Amino acid sequence: MFLDEAAVRVRGGRGGNGLIHFLSTRQNPRGGPDGGNGGPGGAVLFRASHSISTLYSFRNRPLFAAGNGVDGRRNGCHGAAGEDRVVLVPVGTVIRNSETGEVFADLSAVGDEVVVARGGESGRGNASFTTARRQAPRIGERGLAGEEYLLRLELKLVADVGIIGYPNAGKSSLIRRISAVRAKVADYPFTTITPNLGVVDVDGKHQFVAIDIPGLIEGAHDGRGLGDRFLRHVERTRVFIHMIDLFAGDEDEDRDAARDYESIQRELEAFNPKLKNRTHIVVGNKTDVADPQAVVSAVKRFEEMGIALHPVSVATGAGIRDLVVRTHRMLSDEIESEVSAPTVVTRKVYRFQGETGFRVDRDGEAFVVSGGEAEKIVRKLILNSHDALEYLTDRLEKMGVLKELRRQGFTAGDAVRIGEVEFELEG
Repeated sequence: MFLDEAAVRVRGGRGGNGLIHFLSTRQNPRGGPDGGNGGPGGAVLFRASHSISTLYSFRNRPLFAAGNGVDGRRNGCHGAAGEDRVVLVPVGTVIRNSETGEVFADLSAVGDEVVVARGGESGRGNASFTTARRQAPRIGERGLAGEEYLLRLELKLVADVGIIGYPNAGKSSLIRRISAVRAKVADYPFTTITPNLGVVDVDGKHQFVAIDIPGLIEGAHDGRGLGDRFLRHVERTRVFIHMIDLFAGDEDEDRDAARDYESIQRELEAFNPKLKNRTHIVVGNKTDVADPQAVVSAVKRFEEMGIALHPVSVATGAGIRDLVVRTHRMLSDEIESEVSAPTVVTRKVYRFQGETGFRVDRDGEAFVVSGGEAEKIVRKLILNSHDALEYLTDRLEKMGVLKELRRQGFTAGDAVRIGEVEFELEG
């Protein structure tokens, strides 16, 4: 079963806790601190692979979780890092944050990968807090939880040539004839409900990949028919084969080959303005059953529009060989122009977006400190000793938090709440 959209949950591993421990042996009963640090949590990575072709395995909104970091141990032994979770997705997968719509990555080539959920920070053991002034600290940190997201996966199939046109124009029949794909065909609209991808052999030495895009009708970009589900697949193609049904006017007086062409062009432009001007070859199909005079009339009509219409019959094979050669020539020209075009190197720079500011408010008798960095320090510290509170006071002093608390009337022994933790500070 083909599936080109899915929702998944991802969760980075939790960081391991640091250990508070002191060395004690028969030879050295009053040894120093030897509590090791925890290991960082593992990350969740998505990697594009040819070994998977659809998003069907993601249909039930699975959870992909990385491994947790191992807690620190005695004798200064640090915990191992959590194992990364690598998830294989089809080439052409676009990954979005379901809540914000932000695109995490567009994995358009084999081997492309992206970290979608980072592991949590590890906690430090008391050996890491030793200083010349603090030689036996009873200070330790907890590991933090990893990132967690609900993601939306969208698959854009990667092909050289996209076959577009109204339903029943002969798109699936064409891909059956020019490739090894055994696409389902029938004489009614919307026979094709999934895109068909096939490799087309040109001359025994050259090939190209073609895809037929089902369900394009007027209003497809707004959800009519099936087109809104499949328009995304045409974005990656270099060349279009735009198929026109030359027999439709004989069956339906309201249908017209030129109007059908212009309607599909409008749909492409409405979905993505860049698609309207993409290189394309216009093909008039069903010459074997259409009125010969109507075929001649259609060719002239398109000439007046500045477009060369290529009449073919997919059913009999008339004109198909020439179509394949012409398409390959146009595709080669496109690839050559892309190679010869000057390369513009775009470098993405990712900057740390963590919050370093803070805010102090009053809540009854307590002072409430809010701010990403202050809350993170308290979340990590194990505040069960005088040493830990003293260390926290020093950190808050350096951040300027105590200065602001004093400005608002704080005195030693007053209650302070940071995040979900409330305590008394001596500062």
